[in-house]
Amino acid sequence: MSEATLHRFRFQAMACENEVQLYASDARAAASMAGRVMAEVRRIEAKYSRYRADSVVGRINAAAGSEPVLVDEETEGLLGYADAVFRQSDGRFDITSGVLRRAWNFKEARLPDSRKLAEAVALIGWDRVQREGRRIRLPQAGMELDFGGFGKEYAVDRAADLCLASGWQHGLINLGGDLRILGPQADGRPWQIGIVDPRHPERAIATSALSGGAMATSGDYERYIEVDGRRYCHILDPRTGYSVRAWQSVTAVASRCLVAGSLTTIAMLMGAEEGDEWLRQSGAPFFAVRADGSHVDGRPAS
Repeated sequence: MSEATLHRFRFQAMACENEVQLYASDARAAASMAGRVMAEVRRIEAKYSRYRADSVVGRINAAAGSEPVLVDEETEGLLGYADAVFRQSDGRFDITSGVLRRAWNFKEARLPDSRKLAEAVALIGWDRVQREGRRIRLPQAGMELDFGGFGKEYAVDRAADLCLASGWQHGLINLGGDLRILGPQADGRPWQIGIVDPRHPERAIATSALSGGAMATSGDYERYIEVDGRRYCHILDPRTGYSVRAWQSVTAVASRCLVAGSLTTIAMLMGAEEGDEWLRQSGAPFFAVRADGSHVDGRPAS
C-alpha cells in the first residue's frame, strides 16, 4: 500500500476562501471526497442564504407579518439551536439582528443614521418569533432571520461529519478560518493551527496543536470602519445596534465548530469581565485579545 500524502483542495463559498486537507494514498479518492464536501457546503449556503428568495430563510423573511412557514427537520434543528444560544446569551445572540445591516455600511467610514438604526433595532427580537412544531412566523413585516452568525460553522461540522462517516481519519476542513479536525496528521503529529493577530491579520499571534475537535474565531478585524480614530466592527449588539468594543478577537476550541463559534460570538458581545467569565465557565480552551491588545490565554498548559 502506498504512503498517504496530503492533498489540498481550495474553493470559494459563503463569501470566503475555504480549504479541505485530506491525507490519502489515492488522489482520486481524496478528490472525490473533497467534491462531496464542496457540494455540501454549497447546499447549506444556498438553503440558508438571506440573499436568495428561494432559500428557506428567504421564504421565512418574505412571509414576515403574514402566515407561518413550514420548515424541514434540519431547519427546525437549527432554529432550536438559535433559541438555545439566545437564552444562554441573555438575548445577545439573536438571529433576528441581521436587519442592522440596513443601517450600517462597512464600505463607508460613516456612522449609521440614528433614525435608521432605531428602526432596525425595533425589528429585532427572537423572543417575539412564533414557533409551533415546524412552523415559524415572524410577527412583524420587515423582520428577518439571518443564519450568518452560525451558518458557516454548521457547514464545517456537516462537511467534517461526511468525511468521518466515510472513514477519513486524517485531515481538516477550513471554511474561512473556522475549522474542524478529522484526526491527527498521517504520522500522528497534531496540526499546528495559527490564531490570527487581530491587528496584523497576515500573521499568527499564537498557535495551538490540535489532533481533533474544532476551532473558531470572532474578531473586530474582518469587516470594520474607522470614524474619528475609533473602530466599529460588524459584530453588533442587538440591544443597541452598535459595535462591540471589549475584545479585538476571541478564539475557542470545542468538539464541534458550531459550539466554538457560538462561544466566541457571545464572548465578543459581552464586556471584558463578563466575557472572560463566560469563556472560563464554558470549560472550552480559548485565547482572547482585549481591546487594549493584552491577551487572555485560557488554554491548558502544555
